[in-house]
Amino acid sequence: MLKSKAESYIGFCIKAGKLTCGFNAIEQQKKDIYLLLLCDTASENAKKSALKLKERFRCELLLFCGRTLEEITGKYNCKLAAVRDRNLAKAIMSATDENITLYSGGNKKQDG
Repeated sequence: MLKSKAESYIGFCIKAGKLTCGFNAIEQQKKDIYLLLLCDTASENAKKSALKLKERFRCELLLFCGRTLEEITGKYNCKLAAVRDRNLAKAIMSATDENITLYSGGNKKQDG
C-alpha cells in the first residue's frame, strides 16, 4: 500500500523526534502540541479523552480511518499521537485525504 502525503509527514515527525505517542505521554506534555492524530479503532472513551486533550491544547484533532496509527507510526497499540512541530502539523493538515477527517465528537467533518 502506498503511503499518503500525510503519512510521509508523520514519518518526518518521527525522524525529527517531534511525535509523541500514547495518551499518558501526551497528557504529561505542558505545551507545544499543534495537532492530535486519533486512530479510528480507538474506543469511545479514548475518543472522549482525545477531545479533552484537543480542548486543552487548542489544536485540531484528525481521525485516521484507512490505516491504523500503529501501522503508520510503528508503535504497538498506538491510538493517539501528538505532533509537536508547528510546520509539520500544518503540512499534515494540508495533506489530508478521504481516509483522514477532522474529528469533533460523535460526527465526522470532512476537511475541505
